[in-house]
Amino acid sequence: MLLLAFAALLLVVFAVARARQRAQLREGTLLVAAVVFAALGVLQLLVQSDPDAAATTVRVVAVATPVIVLVLAVFLITNGITMLRLEGRSLANLLSLIAGVGLLVFPLLLLALLAWGGFGGFVVAAGVVLVAGYAAAAFVAFLVSSLLYAALPAPRRPRAIVVLGSGLIRGEVPPLLRGRLDRAIAAWRRAVRAGGAAPVLVPSGGQGPDEPRPEGEAMAEYLRDQGIPGDLIRPETRSLNTRENLEFSRVIVDGIDGGGPVLIVTSDYHMLRAGLLARRRIPRARVVGARTAAYFVPSAFLREYVALLARQRWMHVVFALVFGATLVSVYAAIFLV
Repeated sequence: MLLLAFAALLLVVFAVARARQRAQLREGTLLVAAVVFAALGVLQLLVQSDPDAAATTVRVVAVATPVIVLVLAVFLITNGITMLRLEGRSLANLLSLIAGVGLLVFPLLLLALLAWGGFGGFVVAAGVVLVAGYAAAAFVAFLVSSLLYAALPAPRRPRAIVVLGSGLIRGEVPPLLRGRLDRAIAAWRRAVRAGGAAPVLVPSGGQGPDEPRPEGEAMAEYLRDQGIPGDLIRPETRSLNTRENLEFSRVIVDGIDGGGPVLIVTSDYHMLRAGLLARRRIPRARVVGARTAAYFVPSAFLREYVALLARQRWMHVVFALVFGATLVSVYAAIFLV
């Protein structure tokens, strides 16, 4: 019952965090942890009341897990090949392919470590399982947090709409960036229909080394071509990454009259990380995402996940150790007590 009680406590904490309506990784972590502890609590009750049913449940999970991993690996490899064919060769575009191959190689690595023999091989194999398990749990928590943040309502009458840049192709707006701009235009038109002052649009993006002009300039041109009045477009053309997008856009936003909220538009896979960065740079802003081509989503989410891990790497080292200690404790509570 202790595991079920802990799951209930996690759900209460999740509800409190959810009520704040902001970008938070903790929401997904709390919800996933609550579901896992609830499942483990049910398993514990089965072990105590019906050992045969518990053994059957464990066998089903043991058989289903490699099948699920195999299907996921094939999907990721296929997606990775599609990414290389449609988007070109780069590390970011290789992520889903690398992840798929890694899922296939992982069991072979474990078998090799166990065949190495001795206590040392077992310890290394256990460490590999711990790291892989934590990485998988953290990725699921990241996905759930992203979905929860995407489900929050967006302001209908913002005073400003900031559009984050994503790179030009031969100086022109490519489909990915066009999707962000179209989402911003739809929000702008909805705000105009709602009445009051029309929002100011802030297309944000500087000039990369392979770009003939700043992204903000090309984005502003696209907005004007779509019928947005030029006096309501204030491009930001110095930023080179998301953090700078937000910091430099805030200077423009702070100069806009009115007390309404700020809406930030990016791609759906980028929403959570943009929201986390915006919390300190444009407080109380809400980030919304434009839809991305389906084939692009797996690699894009993996890239965002890796970026978040790198940004908080030492925190994740501590969490991985806590994760391992928790697994050992739960195993002991279910099967050894």
